[in-house]
Order: sequence, then C-alpha cells, then structure tokens
Amino acid sequence: MSTISQIFKKPRFFKKKLNPILSDRPQIKGVVLKVRITTPRKPNSARRPVVKVLFSNKVQRVAHIPGKGHNLRKHSEVLVSGVGARDLPGVHFSCVRGVYDFSPVFGKVRRRSIYGVKRPDVLKKKLRRRFRV
Repeated sequence: MSTISQIFKKPRFFKKKLNPILSDRPQIKGVVLKVRITTPRKPNSARRPVVKVLFSNKVQRVAHIPGKGHNLRKHSEVLVSGVGARDLPGVHFSCVRGVYDFSPVFGKVRRRSIYGVKRPDVLKKKLRRRFRV
C-alpha cells in the first residue's frame, strides 16, 4: 500500500479497457454480409444463428443473433453491441433487436428490453382519476 506522500509524487494510473473495434462507443451500426448458423463449444450443443457484419468503421466481425427467429438477410442494417455469446468461439458481439431492420421478438412478456419489445397496453400503469385529462 502506498503512502500519501508517494501518491502525491506519482499518482496511481488505472488503464481503461476499451474494445478497439467499438472505439469507446457502446454500440455501432453495421450492414449484414452473411447469415449463417454455428454450433457452440464442447459441453453445449445447439444451432446458434450468427451474422457477419461490416461495421461503419470498415471492420468485419461475427455477431450473435439473440432470441427466437429473425428477419435478417444480406444488406440488412443492424445495431451491434459488444456483448457476444459465451459459448460461441470468436463471437464477441451481439445484435440489438428492435433497431433499424432487425425486428423484435414477438409474444415476449418477460425480459422485453433485451429483445426490443415495447410494453403491452395491458401492463401499462393506470392513471388515477384525479390526474386524467
């Protein structure tokens, strides 16, 4: 542990981890080049949909498609975040549903924010009579 006088002489420096492809942005826009299906790592077995995306900064990477079903095809525009899929090797990005050409998951009630679903009218909070217009 440093003393206060040592810290004044040479302050501590913390290196900020940045994703070089996103370049300090939370999400990035991209265009789909290819849609395909991959299989996960050893203990898991499934068919996971992924897309090859050309980002707006001219970098190509593979991104995961979350949720059931999708409407993506070549030349679709997607918003990509740096989340990825843990059991897919080399997939470090994930597409954001409900933005640009990527449709939300239909019939989703729970965890809607991940899958781009708006709040249904049934669940909307009722205003008290006094505040109605």
